[in-house]
Amino acid sequence: MLRALIFDVDETLVYYEGYDHREWYENWVMPALRKHGIELDYETYKKTVTGNLPRSYIERFGIDHVEFWQIVDSVNLEYRKKMAELGRIRPFPDVGALKELKEMGLKLAAVSNASQECTEFVLDLFGLRKYFDVVYGKDYSNLDGVKPDPYLVKKALKALGVAPQETLMVGDSHHDVLAGKRAGMKVVNVTRFGKVEGADYYVKDLWELVELVKKMMGGQSP
Repeated sequence: MLRALIFDVDETLVYYEGYDHREWYENWVMPALRKHGIELDYETYKKTVTGNLPRSYIERFGIDHVEFWQIVDSVNLEYRKKMAELGRIRPFPDVGALKELKEMGLKLAAVSNASQECTEFVLDLFGLRKYFDVVYGKDYSNLDGVKPDPYLVKKALKALGVAPQETLMVGDSHHDVLAGKRAGMKVVNVTRFGKVEGADYYVKDLWELVELVKKMMGGQSP
């Protein structure tokens, strides 16, 4: 029986107009790191974010890795605030589906690889925080526990008090699919940016997700 859904946030519920990952790192993060005497090129940084290198890897550059990620996340929060001022963070037009899912009696969680502050900021920006029973950003006590690792997803399952087989993971990326599968869940890929291999279900938007959930709760085979 379906009791809960766990959502990714960025690119699933909200998007950033004109966002370019390399540009963000080089224009926003690198200057902040240099103030702390840290030089880290984009390609190495990208490998730590994609999981090709552990997040603790940057300790070989002579800085505590928790401190490093706190610097990155504080810059990310400033970036999000600036983009919000410019009207360049936007909710997808189908986020109203969250209200319908909540009214169906489902528990909802939001799980992001961004920091807790950054995650709550964008949810609050569009009044979406109220739909979620639990919101988790990255955990500084386990920085390698970000998606595709299932750590944050399992943390959300425990907080919601639901089993993996009672829950759907909903996201846009390969990392979301892997994290959900590794936590023992069925995964729904929202195909705004194309299909990701390995998901159990594919929907074009969140309204299609509502229809899928209705079928599942009605005992029909979707």
